[in-house]
Amino acid sequence: MTKIDTLRRFILPCFAPPLASPPIAAPAPAPATKKRISTSLRDDIYDEPRIQDHNLDLDRLRKGSGDVEDDGSGGDAAGSTSPVAVAPPRPSKTMVIGTIFGPRRGHVWFCVQHDRLSTKPSLLLELSIPTQQLVKEMQSSELVRIALECSADSEPGLGSCPLRSVPMWTLSCNGRKLGFATKRKASEQNRSMLKTMQSMTVGAGVIPSGTGSASSEEIMYMRANYEHVVGSADSESFHLINPDECQGQELSLFLLRTR
Repeated sequence: MTKIDTLRRFILPCFAPPLASPPIAAPAPAPATKKRISTSLRDDIYDEPRIQDHNLDLDRLRKGSGDVEDDGSGGDAAGSTSPVAVAPPRPSKTMVIGTIFGPRRGHVWFCVQHDRLSTKPSLLLELSIPTQQLVKEMQSSELVRIALECSADSEPGLGSCPLRSVPMWTLSCNGRKLGFATKRKASEQNRSMLKTMQSMTVGAGVIPSGTGSASSEEIMYMRANYEHVVGSADSESFHLINPDECQGQELSLFLLRTR
């Protein structure tokens, strides 16, 4: 019995751990696995609301910034568009009716109208260039450029007034100085002449003396469509538009203010 007891003491403990370890090891991984699964599920559950809350916060911020922009849209829009209004990057172009006329032995006038039926011109300039000299320039050269220039420092307030309000200009034709140009108001004689040409859109000719005018001389005229280009607050120009069938005279008149 002593030997059997001895064998039990030394041999049975060697077989006992494998038999006892499974019940101990089995429950240990199960709770760990459950905890990991439950934790990951909780993270998944909590992550989605967090993303949604983050999106909601972004939406709120966007809406809030939009509200701020909308509240200050009046001032911002005015501030953003004011530089464009002051100095437009691209010139504006419109179509006007231009008439060059003058007595045969007198000097030239330049009239701008937006409506040929109106006898009140939007711009009327009296040029010191003689009518016969302008006719010779147009006959000798297909390109005629008349430049009217003024200096903003010559008179107080001349640099801030509209360009068409300048009362007097220095005149040059094809690079040669030929005197001055003066802004005028339409007289009864001018209105009567414009009324005579109401039915005419494009053309050139002579108005007989006493017809639509109190002058005793014949009045030579040339009426056509002009392209009016506003380059800036200090530059405007009028360019003669020839009919499609005719590739003839090129005539331009420039208003320039130097600073």
